[in-house]
Amino acid sequence: MEQEGATIPQQRQVLFLLVLLGVSGTASKPQQFSVVEEMERGTFVANVAKVLGLEVGELSDRGTRVVFKGNKEYLQLNRRTGDLLLRETLDREELCGPSDPCVLPFKILLENPFQIVPAELSVLDINDHSPVFLKSEMLLKIPESALPGTVFLLENGKDLDVGSNSIQNYTISPNSLFHIQIRDNSEGKRYPELVLDETLDREKQSEVILTLTAVDGGVPPRSGTAQVRILIVDINDNAPVFAQLRYEVQIPENSPIGSKVVTVSATDLDAGNNGEISYAFLHASESIHKTFHLKEELGELYLKEKVDFESTQFYTINIQATDGGGLSAECTVIVQVIDLNDNPPELTISSLTSPIPENSPETVVAVFSVSDLDSGENGKMVCSIQDDLPFSLKPSIENYYMLVTEGALDREYKAEYNITITVMDLGFPKLKSEYNLTVFISDVNDNSPVFTQRAYTLYLQENNSPALHIGSVSASDRDSGINAKITYSLLPPETGELPIFSYISINSDNGHLYALRSLDYEAIQTFQFTVRAADGGSPSLSSQVLVQIVVQDENDNSPFVLYPLQNGTAPCNDLVPRTAEPGYLVTKVVAVDRDWGQNSWLSYQLLKATDPGLFTLWAHNGEVHTARPISDKDAIKQRLVVLVKDNGQPPLSTMATINVFLVDGFSEPYLQLPDAPKEQIQTDSLTTYLVISLTSVSFLFLASVIVFIAIRLWKRKKHTTDISRFTLNDLFPGHLVDVSRTGTLSQSYQYEVCLASSSGSNEFKFLKPSYPILYLLGKKYFPRFHSYCVDGNS
Repeated sequence: MEQEGATIPQQRQVLFLLVLLGVSGTASKPQQFSVVEEMERGTFVANVAKVLGLEVGELSDRGTRVVFKGNKEYLQLNRRTGDLLLRETLDREELCGPSDPCVLPFKILLENPFQIVPAELSVLDINDHSPVFLKSEMLLKIPESALPGTVFLLENGKDLDVGSNSIQNYTISPNSLFHIQIRDNSEGKRYPELVLDETLDREKQSEVILTLTAVDGGVPPRSGTAQVRILIVDINDNAPVFAQLRYEVQIPENSPIGSKVVTVSATDLDAGNNGEISYAFLHASESIHKTFHLKEELGELYLKEKVDFESTQFYTINIQATDGGGLSAECTVIVQVIDLNDNPPELTISSLTSPIPENSPETVVAVFSVSDLDSGENGKMVCSIQDDLPFSLKPSIENYYMLVTEGALDREYKAEYNITITVMDLGFPKLKSEYNLTVFISDVNDNSPVFTQRAYTLYLQENNSPALHIGSVSASDRDSGINAKITYSLLPPETGELPIFSYISINSDNGHLYALRSLDYEAIQTFQFTVRAADGGSPSLSSQVLVQIVVQDENDNSPFVLYPLQNGTAPCNDLVPRTAEPGYLVTKVVAVDRDWGQNSWLSYQLLKATDPGLFTLWAHNGEVHTARPISDKDAIKQRLVVLVKDNGQPPLSTMATINVFLVDGFSEPYLQLPDAPKEQIQTDSLTTYLVISLTSVSFLFLASVIVFIAIRLWKRKKHTTDISRFTLNDLFPGHLVDVSRTGTLSQSYQYEVCLASSSGSNEFKFLKPSYPILYLLGKKYFPRFHSYCVDGNS
């Protein structure tokens, strides 16, 4: 323990001394110590004090140490007791290996006085290792022709122990063929040999497995084993033999490529190359080589391509087995292909009739046959079509069917039928095939044309241009082809009053209606005719429809002034007594308009007057009333210019001039117009010049307008010639003027006053024959006005 606490300088000193001792050596005999291996640490080895003949205390005083070569410390010295103890457990095999004896030299070093005592530690062996073989299995190949007494060398065992603890003997498991003999080599090692006792027969026993045991001399003894595998090498004295001479197998026809069909097996009692068997086709056809593949080493037969029951039902295959020595055998493989339901039924159309007339009775549409390449139940078939069709299937001779109609068909209901014929076999799983037929139904002319409307009303603006498209009629026919081709025509009126063919024409192909000439609303407001639509079938079917043409009014007529007449043939003057009160009815402008609706609504406007403040004009009825009392300063002759305008777009107008004379009374036999004063004459002259200037400008403007209007209306007939067709009842709305009976005069003022100044008489006359044109017009077109003639106070 003190040695462990030594300082580094002391250790260096010890090492130096050891080196010195190693160089110089000593001739003294080493002290002998021994210890058994595997003893525990701290085991007592010897008492150094006793061995050296020293007192116990001297060891400590002299600094006694134990030094091993290589600074190993196998032993430790207790200086107080002098005991030499094991510092660690020693393994003889690790320290010395196979060397025997195992001696570890060391020195006992005494420092004061300095002394070196050589010593040796002998490590004694114990039987702590069993014999072992480097190979757990030894393989020997012995030909079956080997003679008895033949010796075969075996691997010897190994034992790390030495002396009597090493391997002393070998034994082998009991058998009748071999025994063990032991030999010693030059080193004294013992090794085993295997000796053959009997003749070998590989066909009886091809392999012998023995257990070789090595036993050491320890007490108790230890042993180790190894397996000796003896293969008896064959000679080719046996031919291959098949397990079966005839193999019969069944495979389904849907077997995948590469699937195993069968394995043929042949055995050969020989071994090695003589017993190695290879398989091959014998006299095989090209079909077999194409369909099957044979593994030569294993005798396994595989599918090379798919088999088809419908093509080949049996295959006969001859297979030969040959060993390595050339001996062979044969067998036959019968491969039966099992039918599966792998072929769907097939349908073949023999005849097909399409299209078929829609009015045909029960008719054969198609004849077809069905077939299935499978056999048995897999080849039995049933046929069907959809349930919702007017067709049925009728079986004919074997596997033949007819597709027939169940009665007359209606092409207008359905023009074609998509029929799916389903053929299903009775195999498992069931396979089916579908065949689609399209049967067209041909048309028969059994439908008349039908107009899209029960009656047509078309609107046409008057003054239309000739050949104007005013609308269309349209009819459809549920038939097809020529039976559905519709031709349109106009039927003559039954009464023959209206020459319809001079007004309207129709396009026979598309039913477009055209106006042949310009129509005048004032001449005709509405008319109707019949259009006939006929198909192209034979016989042809037709239908008729009534068409009404409504002519719509256009503002193409200016207001016409009935009173006062503006033709200038005879002046018409109105007389107003100077005693007239404000609101006195002077006269009434009577005008009419041949247009209709708002185009005939008239309004009146006072454009110009000699004294604008003296008279008022009612805008809606044209009545002229006094606006204030008449004074002496007012001119005797008052001239009023009235504008009569309709409500059309754009509005049309007419001007009327009214001459009013202010008189003191109506008792004078005639009215003598007084001469105007010079001042008044000058004023009138200045006014006249101003009017002439304005009139000239207005005339130029009106002339331009008249030229423009004349160009547009030059084709229109003159309205004065058609006044016989004019009706006041249709022109004026009641809220503007009274047109129910008396034109534009109100109920309380139904009269006209006309003064014939040239007669010199005080008699008042209405439209006397002295104005023959106006008189005749009034009498003919407005008879109600002709029957009235009253005085100014009525």
